[in-house]
Amino acid sequence: MKKKKANLGPSCRVGRRGHLGHCNPQQNGFSMWVIGCVLEYEPIIYHPKRSSQSVHQDFTVQCEKMDIPFLSYLPTEMQLINDAYNLVIDAMLGAESDPTNVKEPYCGILCTLKQVKIPIASVDVPSGWDVEEPSQDGIHPEVLISLTAPKKCSMSFSGKHFLAGRFLPYDIQKKYELNLPDDTDCLIEL
Repeated sequence: MKKKKANLGPSCRVGRRGHLGHCNPQQNGFSMWVIGCVLEYEPIIYHPKRSSQSVHQDFTVQCEKMDIPFLSYLPTEMQLINDAYNLVIDAMLGAESDPTNVKEPYCGILCTLKQVKIPIASVDVPSGWDVEEPSQDGIHPEVLISLTAPKKCSMSFSGKHFLAGRFLPYDIQKKYELNLPDDTDCLIEL
């Protein structure tokens, strides 16, 4: 499979710092890690709630064997986050979450993400948004990385928009009138 480094713009260049990934125990957590690797960042993962499912435990073990560090807590002092990282990958809530019912620890993390000054790249649906429409109460990322197909909420997104995981069979693409670009890259800019 041909890999292409996505151009997220000068504000998201790697430099010496890596990215801080906020993930949940659902599928978005895996996606955050994969996207960070595809973009050639050095991930540091904040995983506030560990899942007991074996697939999620295997993911954690894989990261540990690759010497990918995990944060045990999220700094609440914004300057620490802004100085230590040059990108936050938001894979915290996802499409299956109800933005009107965000519980701790995710509510506090969402408040922190709204205050960071470094760029945020959200996976699939920005945390705090409904899958159908954007939210003023959610975070406002500079980059959105849609998985499989863009969600309805992305229609009004004005930042850089990418599509990852383009592996849908033709009959599904046709059924939902997706009209995906003809290309083989696993991550393309829309």
